[in-house]
Amino acid sequence: MTDPILDIRGLEKTYKGGVTALDGVDLTIRRGEIFALLGPNGAGKTTLIGAVCGMVNPTGGRIEAFGLDIAKQWKSVRRRIGLVPQELSFDMFDKVHRQVRYSRGMFGCPPNEARIEEVLRSLSLWDKRNTEIRALSGGMKRRVMIAKALAHDPELLFLDEPTAGVDVELRRDMWRQIDMLRERGVTIVLTTHYIEEAEEMADRVGVINKGRILLVDGKDAIMAKLGRTEAHFTLDPPLDRLPAFTKNYPVHLEGGGTRLVYRGGDGTGKGKRDVAELAQAMTRANVGFVGLDTRESTLEDIFVDLLEHRKEAR
Repeated sequence: MTDPILDIRGLEKTYKGGVTALDGVDLTIRRGEIFALLGPNGAGKTTLIGAVCGMVNPTGGRIEAFGLDIAKQWKSVRRRIGLVPQELSFDMFDKVHRQVRYSRGMFGCPPNEARIEEVLRSLSLWDKRNTEIRALSGGMKRRVMIAKALAHDPELLFLDEPTAGVDVELRRDMWRQIDMLRERGVTIVLTTHYIEEAEEMADRVGVINKGRILLVDGKDAIMAKLGRTEAHFTLDPPLDRLPAFTKNYPVHLEGGGTRLVYRGGDGTGKGKRDVAELAQAMTRANVGFVGLDTRESTLEDIFVDLLEHRKEAR
């Protein structure tokens, strides 16, 4: 495995008043990967990004990027990082191409009109290059924020809820841009409320809640460890008790005995095998069923279950 592009150890942030936003965060980001950081509102996602990007001063811990200590070599590190924040931030009376060009210059990069054009075209902004930002739609303003973050060709790019509240077309453009950046070797860390996007795009997923990292792993590994199968057998006639052959399966009756529900498995196919065995056993025992619906857990199911279990554990 190559050296990590970002290594965070014991990161803490406590605000005045005693609110703890980050509570001993350990996180390693691999060079060239797309990493999705998931968590509910107030979980610490934006604070974590802010600490890496220099907008939040940690109260403890260490951050290294590109093998450099951010606290000691900040200027060298920041030049190589891009950020698309949640909040729009630019001169609304400036024109699109000038804002993007200015952002590139802010990071000490030499002028490169060809690169500016490439970025604007990739985000469908080229035709709007001479338009004042205040005249753009909300989605187009978000595109300008992304263009500004890409203008200085960062090696590590943070996208903090980049597609929240924007149109479907922008979301598609954004993911096309991410594919292009991946091909160029850019490492991407994104937060998103669209968990299906994380499931589709990310190489690894992390879950944060109340300032603590609950889980970090590859998507396939998460599904294998925490994935589940759910099956509903519609019974006819209904049952008043579970048959003896179901004792080794995680099943129960619902709907006054009209449904036998299975919830189990481990993401490796065990759940599907269990459901097939149950169907065969029911047929042999003359337990009638007229319908069978099955579904596999999604990453969103696992995410919600993980947060709920943590609530119950408190």
